[in-house]
Amino acid sequence: MCCGAVLSAVRAASTAPLLWARLLGMATSLLRVPPPQALLRPLAVPERLLLGPGPSNVPPRILAAGGRQLLGHMHPEVLQVMDEIKAGIQYAFQTQNQLTLAISGTGHCAMEAALLNLLEHGDTALVAINGIWGQRAADIARRLGANVHELLKPLGEYFTPWDIEEAWLSANRGCGGITRGSPHLHGPAGEKMLRRKTKPLSFYLDMGWLANYWGCDREPRRYHHTAPINSFFSLREGLAMLAELGLESSWEQHQANCVQLCQGLHDLGLELFVKEEKARLPTITTVRVPEGYNWKDIVAFLMDNHAIEIAGGLGPSLGKVLRIGLMGCNSTSCNVDRLLRALRDALGRCRRSSL
Repeated sequence: MCCGAVLSAVRAASTAPLLWARLLGMATSLLRVPPPQALLRPLAVPERLLLGPGPSNVPPRILAAGGRQLLGHMHPEVLQVMDEIKAGIQYAFQTQNQLTLAISGTGHCAMEAALLNLLEHGDTALVAINGIWGQRAADIARRLGANVHELLKPLGEYFTPWDIEEAWLSANRGCGGITRGSPHLHGPAGEKMLRRKTKPLSFYLDMGWLANYWGCDREPRRYHHTAPINSFFSLREGLAMLAELGLESSWEQHQANCVQLCQGLHDLGLELFVKEEKARLPTITTVRVPEGYNWKDIVAFLMDNHAIEIAGGLGPSLGKVLRIGLMGCNSTSCNVDRLLRALRDALGRCRRSSL
């Protein structure tokens, strides 16, 4: 009996490789989709100067920070980086508000977070609209069940605090939350969040959870979501570069390059979309599409012939404007000169309609 058991074991061992081969063959036969050929080639990223409304080119120091090895999202070193980010944001926005944090998402995600933490079903919301972002804010507020009052301005015009105060007083039915503060308005946004009757509709964007994870409530930090650690490293370095340069120096740099750009656009015979200089942003300049040209032709020409990106309008401004961004490390006199030369080339070589 013992010999029989030994013989059985020997036979099983001798047939095991064949059995595994058959099993592997069966598993392989189940694959119907081959590896994508594109993923078997090295990643190719062209060199371009990104002078649209975003994204912008990133300095090597920030790229290097984002390429560092990961740490756990609750490691003390990461929590320290988050504290440094908070301090940098407070410096950039010149605030000492304890509730200071970064949203793990796009800028659009941050806008949605602000609205859904402020608004509850039945609240009154006043939305100032003079373009696509106001339209989207109104859409989000309605999805949250708010009674939305729209304050409208034509494209290219701006709102004064008195416009908003007058509209708010005429529309207000007791909601105390506002997303942008003014000494003339009552009920800061923070108070409204503390007085909510219901939980925010999104767990991911719940400011109570986010504030705790970012250490804003002086309570032990709890896990909320797996944060983008590499992005935290990059954001920390970007804020560090701003602190080293100095906020006022950054403002002056962006303003000077915007003035140079606007003068150059005027010399090319192009018309700025926003008439009043005080209403213009130094980071984004909108230009009317010159008569007879298709904006897509100009954008494509700059990309194809000069490796420069600018953008057209969105929403109500689609087809009417070109948008040029001078942000961060891209806001330099040399980049302004390069863009103006490329635009001169585009205006001379793009097909112009005779109509």
